[in-house]
Amino acid sequence: MDRYLVLCSRVVTCDPACSSPDNRLGVLHDAGVLVEADRIAAVGSRAQLLAQARDARVLDDSAGRVMTPGLVDAHTHLAWAGSRHDEYVLRMQGAGYEAIAAAGGGIVSSMRAVRAASQWALTAAMRSRLRRMASLGVTTCEIKSGYGLDLPSERKQLRAIAEAASDTGLPRVIPTWLALHALPPEGQDDRAAWVRRVAERWVDEIAGDGLAKYVDAYIDRSAFSVEEAKPVFERARAARLGVRAHIGQFADVGGAELAASVGAASVDHLEHVAASGLEALAKSGTRAVLLPVASFTLRQAPPPIQAMRDAGVPIVVASDANPGTAPTESLALALAFALHTYGLTPEECLLGATREAAASLGLEGTCGRLAAGLSADFVVWDLPHERAILQPWGSPMTHRVVGRGRLLHSAPVS
Repeated sequence: MDRYLVLCSRVVTCDPACSSPDNRLGVLHDAGVLVEADRIAAVGSRAQLLAQARDARVLDDSAGRVMTPGLVDAHTHLAWAGSRHDEYVLRMQGAGYEAIAAAGGGIVSSMRAVRAASQWALTAAMRSRLRRMASLGVTTCEIKSGYGLDLPSERKQLRAIAEAASDTGLPRVIPTWLALHALPPEGQDDRAAWVRRVAERWVDEIAGDGLAKYVDAYIDRSAFSVEEAKPVFERARAARLGVRAHIGQFADVGGAELAASVGAASVDHLEHVAASGLEALAKSGTRAVLLPVASFTLRQAPPPIQAMRDAGVPIVVASDANPGTAPTESLALALAFALHTYGLTPEECLLGATREAAASLGLEGTCGRLAAGLSADFVVWDLPHERAILQPWGSPMTHRVVGRGRLLHSAPVS
């Protein structure tokens, strides 16, 4: 359909133009969106839109349903192969993340599977995961490489991500090259030389491929140092690539300050971050991407949420979908954990998976809100209120999911 109108009993715009101090989500009652091709033509009340769109097909979903912008998952590792179910069981029995990695498991286990997999197999697996994520309300998804750990395998992951991104029947995909994720076996003998090769050669080669929008690095106690990540980020900025960073998952080693200094779009995890780091992030406008499923799986304490609020750091919530520490494809589940375990407000949760998440990916003028001129990305939930989305359903509660004007998922007719 090139022109259609969707009506709902509650429309959660997440648009500052519709919000107020007592209505932070910009909720409209008995309202809807008018879609023309792949864009939102208008948002307004039922009466306004029916008068404006007399020739449009009307989809009346107002029987106790709520509409939100399409969810934006701003941190995933969907480009993987194999399975790490044995590790998960070990972790539940008390084995630690760093001990599992030191024994040859963790990221290096996924490296072996990715190196052995074909590009076609990686793409096919990603397409299946993205379809399931769409059924859970996701219309935009960031996907990182980082399991190849050598240039040919990282390129293979990024090409597979590009293939998945080309499918207009799936969520929009934003590709990130995770340049420093773990040290591969071939880098063990001369770590400095391997890291230098990533910074001095691989960044320019990946940038030349045009397959990544962002460059990421894992800066932590048992990962990479600020000194190792800094030249990678500087080279990335020189190549006009954006920067994202994993920081403070297990220890604060100065990643927040480095990320702020290079104007990173986001820093992710942040279970351990000092006030000075948060102050630097607030000044740089860098968003904090919280990953509550990973900290739940690892039995970690929550990040310092109140300190983030006090510092004025914008908050994003993402799934961290990966085969090891966050084996989930449900951003909705991450939101439930963010509410329950992290103590975020319902408004922080929903804005963190829509407007703030979109902004962290450079998509503030594209999606994350329901507003005229933006991409037609929205979800009609088979739920009566937006706060109901934050309950841990464990199953799809979506009635209709639309991305770029196309139907990505609809609930079966009973």
